[in-house]
Amino acid sequence: MTLYDFLSGAVAFGFLVCGLFFLRYWHRSRDGLFLAFALAFALLGVGQSILALADIPTEERGAIYLFRLTAFLLILFAIYRKNRVSAGN
Repeated sequence: MTLYDFLSGAVAFGFLVCGLFFLRYWHRSRDGLFLAFALAFALLGVGQSILALADIPTEERGAIYLFRLTAFLLILFAIYRKNRVSAGN
Protein backbone atom coordinates (compact mmCIF):
# COMPACT_ATOMS: atom_id res chain seq x y z
CA MET A 1 0.00 0.00 0.00
CA THR A 2 1.42 3.34 -1.02
CA LEU A 3 0.93 6.76 0.44
CA TYR A 4 -1.22 7.64 -2.57
CA ASP A 5 -3.63 4.80 -1.76
CA PHE A 6 -3.85 5.86 1.87
CA LEU A 7 -4.51 9.51 1.02
CA SER A 8 -7.01 8.55 -1.65
CA GLY A 9 -8.94 6.55 0.94
CA ALA A 10 -8.78 9.45 3.38
CA VAL A 11 -10.21 11.79 0.75
CA ALA A 12 -13.02 9.33 0.00
CA PHE A 13 -13.79 9.08 3.72
CA GLY A 14 -13.79 12.87 4.00
CA PHE A 15 -16.27 13.18 1.13
CA LEU A 16 -18.60 10.66 2.74
CA VAL A 17 -18.39 12.37 6.14
CA CYS A 18 -19.22 15.73 4.52
CA GLY A 19 -22.19 14.07 2.86
CA LEU A 20 -23.41 12.84 6.24
CA PHE A 21 -23.11 16.34 7.73
CA PHE A 22 -25.20 17.81 4.92
CA LEU A 23 -27.70 14.99 5.30
CA ARG A 24 -28.08 15.89 8.97
CA TYR A 25 -28.65 19.56 8.08
CA TRP A 26 -31.22 18.52 5.48
CA HIS A 27 -32.98 16.40 8.09
CA ARG A 28 -33.28 19.43 10.37
CA SER A 29 -34.30 22.03 7.79
CA ARG A 30 -35.78 19.99 4.89
CA ASP A 31 -33.98 22.40 2.53
CA GLY A 32 -33.36 20.78 -0.85
CA LEU A 33 -29.98 22.49 -1.17
CA PHE A 34 -28.61 20.48 1.75
CA LEU A 35 -29.94 17.26 0.23
CA ALA A 36 -28.28 18.08 -3.08
CA PHE A 37 -24.96 18.73 -1.33
CA ALA A 38 -25.30 15.46 0.59
CA LEU A 39 -25.93 13.51 -2.60
CA ALA A 40 -23.11 15.32 -4.42
CA PHE A 41 -20.60 14.53 -1.69
CA ALA A 42 -21.79 10.92 -1.65
CA LEU A 43 -21.17 10.73 -5.40
CA LEU A 44 -17.73 12.27 -4.96
CA GLY A 45 -16.96 9.74 -2.23
CA VAL A 46 -18.10 6.81 -4.36
CA GLY A 47 -16.05 8.00 -7.31
CA GLN A 48 -12.97 8.46 -5.15
CA SER A 49 -13.50 5.04 -3.56
CA ILE A 50 -13.63 3.40 -6.96
CA LEU A 51 -10.41 5.16 -7.94
CA ALA A 52 -8.75 4.06 -4.71
CA LEU A 53 -9.91 0.45 -4.65
CA ALA A 54 -10.01 -0.55 -8.31
CA ASP A 55 -6.60 -0.66 -9.89
CA ILE A 56 -7.72 1.06 -13.09
CA PRO A 57 -5.07 2.30 -15.52
CA THR A 58 -4.90 6.05 -16.01
CA GLU A 59 -6.09 5.86 -19.60
CA GLU A 60 -9.36 4.15 -18.60
CA ARG A 61 -10.39 6.41 -15.71
CA GLY A 62 -12.46 8.78 -17.84
CA ALA A 63 -15.79 7.11 -17.11
CA ILE A 64 -15.24 7.36 -13.36
CA TYR A 65 -14.92 11.12 -13.61
CA LEU A 66 -18.57 11.18 -14.67
CA PHE A 67 -19.33 10.78 -10.96
CA ARG A 68 -17.62 14.12 -10.36
CA LEU A 69 -19.37 15.75 -13.29
CA THR A 70 -22.74 14.53 -12.02
CA ALA A 71 -21.98 15.77 -8.51
CA PHE A 72 -21.02 19.25 -9.69
CA LEU A 73 -24.02 19.47 -12.02
CA LEU A 74 -26.25 18.46 -9.12
CA ILE A 75 -24.81 21.26 -6.98
CA LEU A 76 -25.20 23.81 -9.77
CA PHE A 77 -28.80 22.76 -10.41
CA ALA A 78 -29.63 22.96 -6.69
CA ILE A 79 -28.13 26.44 -6.41
CA TYR A 80 -30.02 27.57 -9.51
CA ARG A 81 -33.25 26.13 -8.14
CA LYS A 82 -32.72 27.73 -4.72
CA ASN A 83 -32.06 31.14 -6.26
CA ARG A 84 -35.02 30.83 -8.61
CA VAL A 85 -37.35 30.02 -5.70
CA SER A 86 -35.88 32.87 -3.63
CA ALA A 87 -36.29 35.36 -6.50
CA GLY A 88 -39.95 34.38 -6.86
CA ASN A 89 -40.77 35.37 -3.27
